[in-house]
Amino acid sequence: MAETRPSPRVLVYEDELNDEFTGLADANGLMTIAGFGSLLSERSARYTFPNLVNFRAGQLHGWRRVFAHTADVFFARGIARPDTGEVASLSVERIKAASPSASASASSSATTPTTTATTPTASSEPLVVSLFEVPATADSVAAFIAREHEFRFVAVEPCDLLQGRPLGRRAVVCAANTDADYRAMRCPPQEWERRWGVHGIQAVWGRADVLPCRAYLRHCVLAARSLGPQAERSFLHATYLADRRTTIAEHLARDPSIMDERPPPALAERYNG
Repeated sequence: MAETRPSPRVLVYEDELNDEFTGLADANGLMTIAGFGSLLSERSARYTFPNLVNFRAGQLHGWRRVFAHTADVFFARGIARPDTGEVASLSVERIKAASPSASASASSSATTPTTTATTPTASSEPLVVSLFEVPATADSVAAFIAREHEFRFVAVEPCDLLQGRPLGRRAVVCAANTDADYRAMRCPPQEWERRWGVHGIQAVWGRADVLPCRAYLRHCVLAARSLGPQAERSFLHATYLADRRTTIAEHLARDPSIMDERPPPALAERYNG
């Protein structure tokens, strides 16, 4: 019988982790997580990782934040607004300096198959992220993957916030994916229907028709603010809508009522930075 080979991936990440996160744990059995959205807040991070240690700020070079995919949890929790397209969640994607030929195609890069997970941008400003350690047990890794099911998991090398020097340890980050890769890697048809089809979602990644989920965006802004002025500035000015041009600062200036958005009472504490 001929050997079945996996389909080639649309996106190829250097330093992508396997589903055991092999090589990420340190000598003490801990792994580092780089947070870039709601995990910018230690209080928020402890909802998900109650045993985290050494919460601090850091930098991540060569990546940008973008609201360009949707999340099933927003529909399940009643905070998605499909009528206005405000259903988008946050990921990070690799960037490179823009070139004359790249700038013309930047807006379509999310849906065009590529061989590398790199997209052009006009800014190479480092992202301010949170960093913290959690146990790197088989159960904790499996729970992490189940919770962040739609993402790709990539090992990155964060830097010190003040001087930008490498910290000498790798961290896992939740990176952008494509629907083709997601379906092939982790979400066969029955699982897709259970997670996404039940909400009427036909596409998760590569969405040009989505805006940030209002309650989640407010939550992320407050989380960034709690980490300090550098983190807040980074989130506002180095985070983009799905067009990869409009910053969150510009989006909020157009619709400041987003910061008055209140989640349902059951989520009022959790979605509050």
